[in-house]
Amino acid sequence: MSDQPTDPADFCVFCAILSGELPTNYVYQDNVVVSIMDINPVTPGHLLVLPRKHLPDLVDLDDATAARMMNVARRMAEGLRASDENVKGINLYLADGPDAGQEVAHAHLHVVPRYADDGFGLRVTRGPVPTREELEAAAAGIVSAIQPS
Repeated sequence: MSDQPTDPADFCVFCAILSGELPTNYVYQDNVVVSIMDINPVTPGHLLVLPRKHLPDLVDLDDATAARMMNVARRMAEGLRASDENVKGINLYLADGPDAGQEVAHAHLHVVPRYADDGFGLRVTRGPVPTREELEAAAAGIVSAIQPS
């Protein structure tokens, strides 16, 4: 059973799947995470790895759950490569928040098998290259933010 939000405005499709309200194809399950087939795949075999507990964002994951998701994603990548000789690579993608492209507010990691000339790719428009001083200032701000209180 999942921790489906009670407010209908906060309906979570992944929680509905985990509770059995909606169908899915499970590829992997344990007591912390599951891996399911994506119903709108970027490429054939596209999988999702998600926690059983409703945790909206990356920062909501505890270290053990985050590590479990990555370990399962690695196993899914191994399975994709072993099950299809045409898989030439794997992309992992996690969008954290709507501005990053997260469409379902339940943390999930995409495991996307890559095929020769599959047309999928990350398109980036880069800004100006930061100076060493700008990089140092940004790093110092992050280090300060993650230091224990």
